[in-house]
Amino acid sequence: MNDAVDLFLAQWARERPDLDTAPMGIIGRMNRLQQILGRGVGDLLAEYDLERWEFDVLATLRRSGPPYRLNNKDLVRMMMVGSAAMTNRVDRLVRKDLVYREVDPASRRRVLVGLTDKGLDLVNGAVEGHVANEARLLDGLSAQEQARLADLLRTLLLSLGDSAPEEP
Repeated sequence: MNDAVDLFLAQWARERPDLDTAPMGIIGRMNRLQQILGRGVGDLLAEYDLERWEFDVLATLRRSGPPYRLNNKDLVRMMMVGSAAMTNRVDRLVRKDLVYREVDPASRRRVLVGLTDKGLDLVNGAVEGHVANEARLLDGLSAQEQARLADLLRTLLLSLGDSAPEEP
């Protein structure tokens, strides 16, 4: 059975047999997966009335552990977005009563962003649904294949300079 990328590769093989299009197959499949998986994740999060970016902010605060708050600088670093984008995201989540801002008592120049009770309840439910949904999306691979794929993707990311931010 062929996937959509096989058709593109066959067309290139016919039109440009001099090219090794194997890398196109890998990148093309990763792009297709991103689209398909992104839709699957987005559909699930919509059931919780959440956009992906909203879930990402709430989940970042939740996985930081009690008291489920980070200073703005650490939140930006953990989310890997710009500070202006984060300010806009936090503003919108404050309006939805999912997060709050407060001045850091340890340093009045820093602002802390934390989960409200409503935000904590929402993210706790959403993360359970999210994990179950992701497991469903990966059902086409055995546990061993999933582990091998995770290792290969990690190796590729590291080779491209990706690294984990330091935990706050």
